[in-house]
Amino acid sequence: MAERVAERVGPSLRESTVLTVLPWTSRFVLRGDARVAAAAAAALELRATPQTCRALTDGERAMLWLGPDEHLLLGPEGAGPMLTEHLHAHLAGLPHSLVEVSHRQCALQLSGPHARSALSAGCPLDLDEAAFPLGMCTRTVFGKAQVVLWRIAADGFRVEVARSFAAYVAQLVAEVMRELAAP
Repeated sequence: MAERVAERVGPSLRESTVLTVLPWTSRFVLRGDARVAAAAAAALELRATPQTCRALTDGERAMLWLGPDEHLLLGPEGAGPMLTEHLHAHLAGLPHSLVEVSHRQCALQLSGPHARSALSAGCPLDLDEAAFPLGMCTRTVFGKAQVVLWRIAADGFRVEVARSFAAYVAQLVAEVMRELAAP
C-alpha cells in the first residue's frame, strides 16, 4: 500500500515525506477508572498513566489516553496472549472491560516536513506543534475515516485506522501530497 502511495506523489515530496505501513501490533481497548489505568500501566511496565490526550511509551509498549475511562494499549506483534495474561493478573478484582482489537486496526506513519500539512488537509484539528505537541493523541477523523492520531515526532504522526479504511486513508494522503507538489 505505501509503495502505491509513493508512486503517486511527486519526486521531491516522495523523498521528503513518507507514508509507511507499520508492522502488526497487539492492541487492546481498555475501559475503566483511574485504578484500572494504573494497573494496566503497571502490567505494561510503564512508569505512570498517561495524562489527558497523551501517550506513554516504553519501547514497543504504549498506552494512549482516549477518554476519561478509555485507553488504547499497544504492544509488540504476537505479544497478545502474554499481554492478556499480564493485564488480567493486574486487573483482577477491578471493574473493567478489556477487548483485544489487534486485527481490527492497522497503523500508518506519516513523517517528514510535509506530514502536518498532508494530515491537516483531511483533519479538522489544529496540528501545529504548539496545539498538538509531541506525545499528544486523540480520536478524530481524516477525510471520512475515524482515526486515532498520535504525534510521535516533531514531523511524524502515527495514524491508527480500521483495516477497512487503511487504503482510503493512504489514497487520500497520496492525493493531498500530489496537490502539495503541484506548481
